[in-house]
Amino acid sequence: MRIGRREIELSNTQKVFFPEAGLTKGDVVSYYAEVAEVMLPYMKGHGVSMQRYPDGLQGGSFYMKDMPDYFPEWLPCESVPKRDGGSYCAPVVNEAAALVYLANQAVLTPHLYLARADDLEHPDRMIFDLDPPEGTEDFAAVRQAAQDVRALLEELDLPSWIMTTGSKGYHVVVPLDRSADYDEVRDFARDAALVLVRRQQDRYTLEIRKNKRTGRVFLDVLRNAYGASAVAPYAIRARPGAPVATPIEWEELEAGVGPRDFSVTSIPARLEEKGDPWAQMLRRARSLRPRRRKLDRLLAHEEQAEEEKD
Repeated sequence: MRIGRREIELSNTQKVFFPEAGLTKGDVVSYYAEVAEVMLPYMKGHGVSMQRYPDGLQGGSFYMKDMPDYFPEWLPCESVPKRDGGSYCAPVVNEAAALVYLANQAVLTPHLYLARADDLEHPDRMIFDLDPPEGTEDFAAVRQAAQDVRALLEELDLPSWIMTTGSKGYHVVVPLDRSADYDEVRDFARDAALVLVRRQQDRYTLEIRKNKRTGRVFLDVLRNAYGASAVAPYAIRARPGAPVATPIEWEELEAGVGPRDFSVTSIPARLEEKGDPWAQMLRRARSLRPRRRKLDRLLAHEEQAEEEKD
């Protein structure tokens, strides 16, 4: 397959990756080739954590952080120091050929580190990861959680965008101007979530222990940390039917769009009809620092939740 200036030798394209949907590895490669133009703005400059499925859904999977020596020289990698010593070299997808090459290496789902490779200490996005209460598929509850997160961020003059994860829930994403380091971003996200917990402690929680959540939505801000990653927009998820992590409009969320409503087979037509709902997101990056004081005031105004007293 020729992609731009690159010639990529494809392998095992007839291997079935999604048995129930009849989708092959070749279908996965073709999907990524087709959506590369839309995906690349969100991937450029970011290291990728590779989730590989050599035999598709019916086989095992593994994560690979370090780019193997046999990857082509034209595919760049960025050395990422580990906090406890050592480093790994994460591939960086800056062109369509790189995305297609990873797909041919059975990287079914690319996960992005939250900071770009030229400044690993300052993320360019803040993420609220929202899943239904433990043991349920109460998508109405998690849709409400996403709307409440958005409303709170609006109080703080922070624009936000919404994406189905293709798995259990949604990501609410705030683009950042990279002025804040990971500690500042994590603390801001946690305290914003805590405001919601204090306002509606019967609905939301920051409790890490699953057995303490008691039917509440966990407002997960743990991805906002050095070395953590999040699924790339328009990435395929390893679930029956080949669902895709899909940026959507807030109006679509309100209308009831579910976490797995879009798939490999529906995304190309959706993009042709609607375009990319996140097309303006990267131009709306904000700084958290001017909003920190207002967040502190909101936090101080709310009474402590019971879970904070444990």
